Parts: sequence; structure tokens; C-alpha cells
Amino acid sequence: MISYFTARGESNRLDDSSRKSLRGSFVQLSDGVTHYELKGPAGGQLVVLVPGLTVPLFYWDSLVRELNGYGFRTLAYSAYGRGYSDRVEASYDYALFVRQLRDLIHTLELDGPRHVVGASMGALIAMAWVQEQPSLATSLTLVGPAGLEHQLPPLVRLLRFNTFAHYFGRFLGQRLLRAHLANEVESSERAEVLSEMVLDAYTYEGSIYALFSTLQSFNLTRQHDLYRKTCLSSVPVHLLWGSGDHVTPIDKFDEARVLLQPAKSFSFADCGHMPPFELPEEVGKHMVSFFHDFATDSNIMKVVDSAAALPEVQ
Repeated sequence: MISYFTARGESNRLDDSSRKSLRGSFVQLSDGVTHYELKGPAGGQLVVLVPGLTVPLFYWDSLVRELNGYGFRTLAYSAYGRGYSDRVEASYDYALFVRQLRDLIHTLELDGPRHVVGASMGALIAMAWVQEQPSLATSLTLVGPAGLEHQLPPLVRLLRFNTFAHYFGRFLGQRLLRAHLANEVESSERAEVLSEMVLDAYTYEGSIYALFSTLQSFNLTRQHDLYRKTCLSSVPVHLLWGSGDHVTPIDKFDEARVLLQPAKSFSFADCGHMPPFELPEEVGKHMVSFFHDFATDSNIMKVVDSAAALPEVQ
């Protein structure tokens, strides 16, 4: 495991005092403090939003407004090392992130149906959590899921070596992150908004360490067995992808459909790696249509009229 370091540009420190002026709520879990927001009507079905590699909970803001407007309750949170969650000195692997999700739901005592949504790396976390506790999930939506590549890019493979990871992280981490973010979305305008949103949280000590530790410890390739196991579970799957996705390339869309056998799937035109951020209204409608197929709560039956005209892609 790479040793803890502070990177160039990390001039702030997260603690109880600094969090007083920050947006959102905070809860102590088994590995550290987690930054979260629980929004929407208390009686609405819960949608749990599982984040990807770099983004804070703010990534979901526009989609949250859409889902809340349809009567759903939403739980968004920042993974350890992201947003205003703790930068823990640990191996940022599957176990850490799945435990965080499990702890958060348990600690907040969020009972009832749960529609789980995972984006990119978050899709792998969501699948792993559902494998662990399938009875707790009503449905599973995967957006541009990672894990189907057979190997990482050469630069990322170099980060497996601690000496390289420590050097690149301390001195070039912010620059590499900016380059990555520029490739995430189709619109240059949205790319600027994304960078501003993400990079604010990366001014806190340990942020780049957490990112690079994740690239070292979290297996982002050859996760085909996880996809197959998800297909065999009793939880219905919804697959969404951006047609211009260069991070988890759209050419994996058909392979994912074969492995997952999703109940519904859809590819958004003119969209990059982040459909919930780029096209929140369209994504919200597709999700609500899918959720309704598996709804048991009469409080959300009102969504039928607005969602009925959506295309259904098998």
C-alpha cells in the first residue's frame, strides 16, 4: 500500500471545525466520517446514489432534484477521500467502499425498498453490495459501469509501483486529475462546471493520496464474474450509457448487456461518461420509468403519466 502523502495544492484540512461551514450532513462510520445528503419526501421510496472514482456527492445534484420532484427520497454521499468525507489512511479497495455503503445505510436506519444507482466505479461498488445483501435492493441501475476493460492505461499501471505513485501523486496529481476530468463529458461548458465542483474538494490534505490509493488497490478491470453474478441475482438491472463515453467506452455496452441481461437498457446520444450530470432530466425520466416497474408504494404511482412515453430498449 502506498504511504500517506500530501500533494501540491492541498492547502486545507478536513476536521470538525472546517466542516461547520460546509454543505451537507456528516456521520461517523467504522472507518471515518462520511459526508452525505438525504433529501426528498420521507414517505418516498429511497434511491441510493453510489459515486464513482473522483466525484463528490454534488455530482448528483440535478438528478436529485428530478427524482425528488417525482416523489422519491434520495441518499447521496461522498466516498472516502472524496467530497468532504474523511481521507482515511487505508487501502482504498472494494472492502473499504462496500463497508462504507453498508455502514451508512445501517447507521441512518434507512429501511424499506431501495433502488440502488451506481455510476462508473460506483457501479462496481453497487454490484458488490447487492451481491452481499440482495434482499435489501429493489432494483439496480448501472450508469457507464467500469470493470470490463482487460487492462488499465499504461500510466495508471505505473501507479502500481509505490515510488511512481508517490512522486506522480505529490507533484503531478492535480494536473493528471484535471486532464482526466476534461475527458469525462461531451460539453466544454459542463467540463468547466465539473472541474470546479470536483477540484474544490481536492484542496484538502490526503485527497490525491486517496485517489492514487484507489487506483492501486481497487480492481477496475476484468470484473466479468461480478457482472455474471449480478445477472444471476433476483435484483432487476437497468443499464444506462453515454454514446460518447471515452472513460468506460461505449463499445462495452453490448458486452455488458450480454453479461447482465438487464430488464431495460438505453444509450444516450451526445453524452459522455456522466449521463446523470450531463442529462439529468432525461436520465431521471428513464430511472423513474424503470423504478415504477418494480414499485410497491402507492405514493409514487403518480409518475406513470409522465414516464409512460419513454422508450423501452430491451
